[in-house]
Amino acid sequence: MITKPSVLLVAALLAHILSPSPAGAQSPASLNGLWDATVTVSGEIEIPFRFELSGSGSSVQGSFFNGDDKVTSTTGQLENGSLVLSFDEYGTKLEAAVKDGRLEGQYTRGTRGAPYPFQARRFAPAPARNTNIPSIAGVWNVQVGKSSKGEAAWQLIVRQSGAEASAAILRIDGDTGTLTGTYRDGKFVLSHFSGARPLRLELTPGADGTLAVVQNKDNPFTAVRMEEAKAKGLPAPSDPSRFTSVKDPTEPFRFSFPGLDGKLVSNTDPRFQGKVVIVSISGSWCPNCHDEAPFLAELYKKYRKQGLEIVSLSFEEEAQLKNPVRLRAFMKRYNIDYTVLLPGEPRQLNELVPQGVNLSSFPTSFLLGRDGRVRGAHAGFPGKASGKFHTEAKEEMTAQVERLLAEAPQRSSSK
Repeated sequence: MITKPSVLLVAALLAHILSPSPAGAQSPASLNGLWDATVTVSGEIEIPFRFELSGSGSSVQGSFFNGDDKVTSTTGQLENGSLVLSFDEYGTKLEAAVKDGRLEGQYTRGTRGAPYPFQARRFAPAPARNTNIPSIAGVWNVQVGKSSKGEAAWQLIVRQSGAEASAAILRIDGDTGTLTGTYRDGKFVLSHFSGARPLRLELTPGADGTLAVVQNKDNPFTAVRMEEAKAKGLPAPSDPSRFTSVKDPTEPFRFSFPGLDGKLVSNTDPRFQGKVVIVSISGSWCPNCHDEAPFLAELYKKYRKQGLEIVSLSFEEEAQLKNPVRLRAFMKRYNIDYTVLLPGEPRQLNELVPQGVNLSSFPTSFLLGRDGRVRGAHAGFPGKASGKFHTEAKEEMTAQVERLLAEAPQRSSSK
């Protein structure tokens, strides 16, 4: 005979078995793999990009992509259907709810502005399309009239395999990162989001061999193949080695700012006397500074014992100046052990570095000889997305450092 309590127990067990699993039962492993994601910028521009999740237990990692490079979360967890990923070197956080196999939430940018709405669904390969696909691979001159930094032209670097294409726009301060996409409806639609610098790019081939270039929803620019632009005498992209200079190159380059420990560090300190010094204008908020930092860390490791010093003047927002948690994570991420100072906010750049002429790019590097005087300057830094321009920039700066190190030590003029 089945008693009433037994009946109640069986009913409860059946109800538990048959009822749908709560959101909290979602495991990180069940989310593993690639996702098609978007962030919405300026309230209306959807930027699609590839995203990856991996994990086990309650621990999870999320990764953005910049070409073949991954930008992976510092910490992450999935609890009760809520996904939280932190990217400490950007000072950002992705928060999303798992709903019916989708992710919906926002990407919080910390001190960098309003959050971006975020959503993602499982990755699905785009269907193949048999169309006549124009070839746009190569380097293009993008005529921009006059940019906010005074440039007349940018470089557009395109790689292509059939309908698939990747591209980067190289400006004086650096590149956009690698944008990827496909050809459809008469144009290539490419996009990018690596945790910073979201961008949607439309490239429409014209009958005259030009490209119409639209960034997000801005007015179109016209791009001409680089060889043709030279033949026509069109304005060329600015030379980063000639863009920025100093008012008086016979004067020593001066700096005196606090480090992260609050102690003042100056160009007159003994550690810099008779040394070759790179002074890097930087900021942990700056995507192109993230591109440059691994190279500077590598350069310092290689040449430090030969007499190279590197000083990063890291301009940060007010909140970060008070508590530079993002900068500390930036330094940890790129194994930075050269000198890092905190001069002030980005808007104070020219006020705090008054010797600079046309100093408007983050990053910018000044190269100082053993006498403390500026022997060269390089505006911006092209990342890996710029291909040969990335390689050439590293080779050029390395060669200049080697030439300066080879010079005989002189009596310092840095006072």
